Order: sequence, then C-alpha cells, then structure tokens
Amino acid sequence: MTNSTNSKHGIKGNEALQTILAKAKERYEILNVDIVMENQVSLDVENGDVHGMLTFLRGEGWRQLSMLTCVDWIADGEFQLVYILMNWDIPVRIQVRTRIVREDPKFLTVTNIYPGAKYYERDVHEFFGVVFEGNDDALKQLFLENWDDIPPLRKDFDSRAYSDKKYAKREYKNDYSKEQASDRKVGE
Repeated sequence: MTNSTNSKHGIKGNEALQTILAKAKERYEILNVDIVMENQVSLDVENGDVHGMLTFLRGEGWRQLSMLTCVDWIADGEFQLVYILMNWDIPVRIQVRTRIVREDPKFLTVTNIYPGAKYYERDVHEFFGVVFEGNDDALKQLFLENWDDIPPLRKDFDSRAYSDKKYAKREYKNDYSKEQASDRKVGE
C-alpha cells in the first residue's frame, strides 16, 4: 500500500509543489510547515511576510483564496489568521497562517492581492473582532445585525450570560431534564 502523500497529487510526491516551497523558503522565513492532509500544506509565517507570501503564491498559480478563517488561542493571547489558497492546475491547497495579538487585534487587508477577501475579512471581523485596516467594508455588520456584545466565536464569549441578558426567562410546566429516558412513555 502506498502512502497517499506520495501520490502525484499529494504533497511529498508533487515535484512542482516542492519547487514552489523551496522558492518560498528562499524568500521568506517560514516558521513551520505542516502537511494537513494529502493535498493540503500549511506554512506558518511572521505577520510581515503574509502579504509577500500571498503575492508570491498568487503568481505561482494559487489564484483562488478559498477561505480566510481565524482560530482563537485564548491561552496564548493570540488569534491565528489562516488564509487557504487553491491552485487548480496543481490540486493542492496551501494554508498561510500567522498569529496576531488578541487584545485589540488588527491586520492589514489582503484585498489588493485577493479582492474576494473583503467578504472573508468581514466575517472574521464580525465573529472574532479582528479589524482589517484598509477594508472599510469589513466593519459593516452582515450576519449579526445590532450585535452589542463581544464577537460570538471568541472563546471568552459566554452564550448563556448573553442569552440570560437578552431573553426573558421562561417557566416550564414539566421538567423533563430530571426524568430518566426509560421512565418516559412513547408518545409523550
């Protein structure tokens, strides 16, 4: 049985990808390389290298920004921005990851490299509170209209406290949470 990462579409067996990664390592300080799955590799870089790395990869065929997401590393006091790029000629996704401070998080927009990033940056701003300098659209509310609390995907967001504050308590006639499932009759 062969290792899937050694297939022609995988990471290790893909000579074109290995060449691109070698070029990237010559130009930028790559802190870490992880093989996420058969056709996906992640590159951890410093904040100052993100825009250069994205521009370089776009020029090498990773023309589609498939996703921008954020990870809340609350214990480290950081957010991790994860840019996921797709190359349709070499079916491999590359993640470019960087960490920013969690307190008053800001990062320069990448809309000049990937114009569609304006929507992803808007999501990350709305759900994590990251401000993308240079993307005024990111400040507009999209999903959380009239939201008045900390962003809801931050790990320190307390959904129960928010719910208790926003919605009236309801009294229930029957408290089924205390009954054993075996005590209930079918159809109740």
